[in-house]
Amino acid sequence: MNKNYNLVKKYQIKSYIKVNLSLKVLKKLKTGYHNIQSLITFCNLYDTITISTINKASDVINFSGKFSKGISNNKNSITKVLKLLRIKNFLKNKKFKIEIKKNIPHGSGLGGGSSNAACLLNFLSSKMLINLRKSELKKIALKIGHDVPIMLEKKNTFLTGKKNEILRLNKSFKFDILIVYPNLVCSTKKIYLKNKKFTYIKNLSNFNIKGREKIIKYLQKEGNDLEITTTKFYPKIKKIIDFISSQNGCYFSQITGSGSACIGIFSNTKTAIYAQKLIKLKFPKYWCVVSKTI
Repeated sequence: MNKNYNLVKKYQIKSYIKVNLSLKVLKKLKTGYHNIQSLITFCNLYDTITISTINKASDVINFSGKFSKGISNNKNSITKVLKLLRIKNFLKNKKFKIEIKKNIPHGSGLGGGSSNAACLLNFLSSKMLINLRKSELKKIALKIGHDVPIMLEKKNTFLTGKKNEILRLNKSFKFDILIVYPNLVCSTKKIYLKNKKFTYIKNLSNFNIKGREKIIKYLQKEGNDLEITTTKFYPKIKKIIDFISSQNGCYFSQITGSGSACIGIFSNTKTAIYAQKLIKLKFPKYWCVVSKTI
C-alpha cells in the first residue's frame, strides 16, 4: 500500500469493448451529427480500471498499458465523469485515485474511452450510494459522448435510428471475432463529414431476426456505410479487410464504427485463430486478437 495516498479500498472493474456488426448512416440532424442504425455487440476484451478513495486535494488519474500513449491524464472520459457528477454535487468531498490500464487501442472504433466512462458511472452510482436512476445515468452518459449510453449495459444492442433510442436484445450471438488494429487513429468527425453514403430506412423500431444463420445473412447485407470513406482516407484498411475476407471460415469482414479496427466474423474459434496466424505473418506490426462475444 502506498501511504502517500491513504488508500481505503481498491476496486477493480473491467471495461469491455463494443463492436459495430452493422452501421447505417441516416439523415443529418440540426446538431450536425447523424442518426445511425447499428447492431452492436460486446467482446471479452477489456481495459482494467482500478479505483480507490484518497485523502488528497485532487484526484490522481493515471493511464498505463500498451495503448496509453497520447491520452491526457487531465482531460479524458474519466475526468468528464467526475466533473459532471461534482457539478450535480453527487460526490461531495470525495477524491479518487484511478488507474486505467489500456489494453484496447483508442481511436479504433472499439469504444474504449466510452466504455471507461460508462463503467466508472455505473461503479460510482452503486458503490458511492448515489443510486442514480437509469434515465439519469443515460442523461449524464450522453453529455460525455454519444457512445457512452450504449456502454452502460453489456447487452447486444440495436440502435433504431431514432434519436438516442437504444433497444437492448435478450439474445446471445456467440460469434468468434478476429480484430485487427493497423496502428491508425481515425478521425470520427472527418469520416462523418466526408461520408456520402446514406441509408433511408422506414421501419426503425425493432430487431426481430432470430437464428445465427439469419443474423449472419442480415449482417452480410447490411455492412458499414462509413467503410467507403474510411478506406478512401486509409487504403491499407481496405487491404486488411480484403485479406481477412479471403480466409477460410470468414463470413464477412469490415470496419467497426468509423475505424480503424477491422473485424472478421468466423465460423468457429479454430478458423479465427488460423486466420490470426496468417495475418500476423502478413502484418506483423498490427495488433491482432481473436475474441468472443459476451
